[in-house]
Amino acid sequence: MQVHENYSLQKYNTFGINVFAKYFSIFSSADELKELINEKASATKKILGGGSNILFTKDFNGFILKNEIPGIDLINENEEFVFIRAGAGVTWHSFVTFCVNNNFGGVENLSLIPGKVGASPMQNIGAYGVEIKDVFYELEAFHLKDKSIEKFTAQDCHFGYRDSVFKNKYKDQFAILSVTYRLKKNPDFNISYGAIGEELQKMKVEKLSIKAISDAVVSIRTSKLPDPTLIGNAGSFFKNPVVGKEKLDLLKEVLKDGKFPFYKNEEESYKIPAGWLIEQCGWKGYRKGDAGCYNKQALVLVNYGNATGKEIYNLSEEIKISVREKFDIELEREVNIL
Repeated sequence: MQVHENYSLQKYNTFGINVFAKYFSIFSSADELKELINEKASATKKILGGGSNILFTKDFNGFILKNEIPGIDLINENEEFVFIRAGAGVTWHSFVTFCVNNNFGGVENLSLIPGKVGASPMQNIGAYGVEIKDVFYELEAFHLKDKSIEKFTAQDCHFGYRDSVFKNKYKDQFAILSVTYRLKKNPDFNISYGAIGEELQKMKVEKLSIKAISDAVVSIRTSKLPDPTLIGNAGSFFKNPVVGKEKLDLLKEVLKDGKFPFYKNEEESYKIPAGWLIEQCGWKGYRKGDAGCYNKQALVLVNYGNATGKEIYNLSEEIKISVREKFDIELEREVNIL
């Protein structure tokens, strides 16, 4: 293991922001992580996965530890379920592909989401009607201060909308080592999200399968979202806001014809697509220098080449203000700001 000093993080974040870490190293096991922590005991630590949900606005005056723990293993099964443990450093879509190829159902709707396995429970990642909490079984995590390994159940994780205990109570206290998922041997097909059904029709799929659903999701995401290897981005920059019935009715009244997209959640709450709100404020396709709002999906902020993290952050602030002024809705960033 080598510890680098004053190390560029440009290729380790999908926005492609060229900031520097005071110290940087890669670990592939809990033992390596422990050794690195002991070596730079006094430095502020930050665990980095795929760098796909982070915006660096300045250099990091501490120790960036990049998680590259490998492995995908079937550790248990019964008549109904298989239990698959994946190392936190495994690329998320590689894990999904493994499950789809083995006909293990539950994560096919989450195809092509950027990032690593370790981020999946931290963010409670979700797409097209499915969230990690639906398939999560347990995880192992390394406590950066106590240097102990602890297990977390779904209840321990306190999953919320793009949220978990690792984003608030235990923020920056743990490094996730592995995640175990409970997947179905006889999959249920979730095509409740309209775009999937439409895409399956375009693909002329006659027999539904998790492979067909995965292919449909990949096609949809590819058509809407920029490839971060070509245009710097972190996918969805904002969460979809959730409003109550009273606010929904008020929006319908203000917008007169009431024709705007929303999805019913539990307990009389409604999710409104943030991308639609941003587009209504005129931001879709906007560009200032190399910072912009993607022309195919307003929810995605992009770096066209040499934008700084601060420029992208400032753009996100302007977008938040305009949505607040037009709709009286406060957008919340999904991307972590450093």
